[in-house]
Amino acid sequence: MIRAARVPADRPVRIAFSLDGAPDDTPPEDAAPLAFPELDQQLQPLPPRQDSLESMQVFRQHCQIAEEYHEVRKEIALLEERKKELMAKLAQAEKEKVDAAQLAREFEALTEENRALKLAQSQCVEQLEKLRVQYQKRQGSS
Repeated sequence: MIRAARVPADRPVRIAFSLDGAPDDTPPEDAAPLAFPELDQQLQPLPPRQDSLESMQVFRQHCQIAEEYHEVRKEIALLEERKKELMAKLAQAEKEKVDAAQLAREFEALTEENRALKLAQSQCVEQLEKLRVQYQKRQGSS
């Protein structure tokens, strides 16, 4: 059975283990404490018993899982940031699509207005010509 003691969160923990599988009773002098600040306190790896190979293996597995968790959290953060960027691009594209549709409607309305004005102009030109002809006839008969 593995026995572990809880360490208060405000106390630093010094953790050391050997990667060769052999128990090592003396931690190296330059061993830095392994900390996983992104983990909740209850999920932090507990220091292993130096005299128990099973405890050391469990501790190594826990550290590996904590590192994988950290990598997954980083990837999630990157994906969430990418999602925000894509959502902003989508919103911009939709706005531009709406703007383009509005411009197309305005273009159609102006084109129709232009056609109507050209028609009115040609009718006025015809009417003016008729009036000129009538005026010239009156001038010639008087």
